[in-house]
Amino acid sequence: MKDKRNLKILSSENEKEAKDYIKNTNTKEQKEIEVLMDSVIYENKEALNELAK
Repeated sequence: MKDKRNLKILSSENEKEAKDYIKNTNTKEQKEIEVLMDSVIYENKEALNELAK
């Protein structure tokens, strides 16, 4: 019975670690996308302003 309880605790901890890892990976990817978008906007600011007219 004690082993099952320990297994549940470990499974819960592993699940939390996996969720945290995925969240951190998604956050990192989102920041990379934002940097790329900012770069594209900066490099094409003049053309974008013309299109906005």
